[in-house]
Amino acid sequence: MNQKYLIPLTTVFLLFLVAYTGVEGAGLQWFFGIVFPYLAVIAFLGGFVYKVLGWAGSAVPFRIPTTCGQQKSLPWVKQNCIDNPDTATGVFLRMILEIFLFRSLFRNTKAAFNRNVSNRLSYSWEIFLWLGALAFHYSFLVVILRHFRFFTSPVPSCIKWLEYFDGIVQMGLPGLFLSGVVLLAATLFLLSRRIFDAKVTYISQAADYFPLFLIIGIAATGIAMRYFTKVDIIGIKTLTMGLATFSPVIPQGVGGLFYAHVFMVSVLFAYFPASKLMHMGGIFLSPTRNMANNTRAKRHVNPWNYDVDTHTYEQYEDHFREKMIEAGLPVDKKE
Repeated sequence: MNQKYLIPLTTVFLLFLVAYTGVEGAGLQWFFGIVFPYLAVIAFLGGFVYKVLGWAGSAVPFRIPTTCGQQKSLPWVKQNCIDNPDTATGVFLRMILEIFLFRSLFRNTKAAFNRNVSNRLSYSWEIFLWLGALAFHYSFLVVILRHFRFFTSPVPSCIKWLEYFDGIVQMGLPGLFLSGVVLLAATLFLLSRRIFDAKVTYISQAADYFPLFLIIGIAATGIAMRYFTKVDIIGIKTLTMGLATFSPVIPQGVGGLFYAHVFMVSVLFAYFPASKLMHMGGIFLSPTRNMANNTRAKRHVNPWNYDVDTHTYEQYEDHFREKMIEAGLPVDKKE
């Protein structure tokens, strides 16, 4: 097995074992249920704010939007107002489509050599990557929002409605939540693409596999607690409400599987700002997306420019006139 995904897989498995055995064998519920979650949230918030402030404070001296459509030019040339916007409204529409529908990924194509036609390079629409990414992000969002019922009392009506629609497929008891199954399936799809697609595997690093294995572990333990092992929901609610109100209490009768689940979620939170997952915040500050392409209508001057002593052609000729005449080069002045 490739070490690029063997090491992250082993790391996630060890994280699960550390939390499970720490609770079941050493009675460290207070650490995995209280101390580490608080530290993870602090690391997440601090790291997130630090990264965003760093990006926001970076100078962007040039207009560098990524475009794939006609720029605004002559009146009779039709402009692509979304793919090549020149106004703030166009940029806003482009960002909305990018954030909520992954429009650039929807337009993505895959290049491959067609061996049936003398190794001719061909392009194909990579729709399944777009569908997998869309399913992953939206199911993850629904799972996160649905878990707010553990941190609120009474539970807001919007969370109840979300739970209702998420569990609208009545299969077994307790009812099936679609978001958990879709999250696990979408993550497995994205992972399999990194493992079995040679081109994607070549550019992937261990840091690309680790969050995928971690999310799979989180989803798997969550599904196991809901449908197979059963846990004390009242005890879990007591713990989570205590964490939310800064008066944590360790409940009785909650097993190691729950604490292992919480520990992996906490690791994901702490790891988030230092990983590529920070594209969640970076997309809003990406100059390739959030800038209008109006370079033909407005001149942009680099604020870092400083005065430079120039050497005109007249000065150049005055300095080298004799040598230019000796070399037979034309000069404007003979003297």
